[in-house]
Amino acid sequence: MIEKVVLAEKLARVAAPWQPHVIGQVNDTLVKVVKLAGAFEWHHHEREDELFLVVSGRLLMKLRDPDERELSLGPGELVVVPRGVEHCPVAGDGAECHVVLVEPATTLNTGNVRSERTVEVLERI
Repeated sequence: MIEKVVLAEKLARVAAPWQPHVIGQVNDTLVKVVKLAGAFEWHHHEREDELFLVVSGRLLMKLRDPDERELSLGPGELVVVPRGVEHCPVAGDGAECHVVLVEPATTLNTGNVRSERTVEVLERI
């Protein structure tokens, strides 16, 4: 059945930060929502690009590509992090940030790093 997705409703169902949830799929690509709080961890993805679309709050994307730099994004802005680029997402201004992720189904949230924040099995909401 084809249904519309209301981002605010989906994000309201996400209880904890850094826990991506699947809200849709386009072929082999997943559409996810996630809440960010504070800093994540530096990592990269060997085979996958990632798209981060800010819904609310501010996202500071730290990059090493090859220079170390930062991109600041607000609502309605997005960044695509190419495969192999080391990055560290940070919820800007010390507040929670809500993000839509668009990435291949094979993408592990912590990329080449395994930690307590690694989510092996994603919940669909």
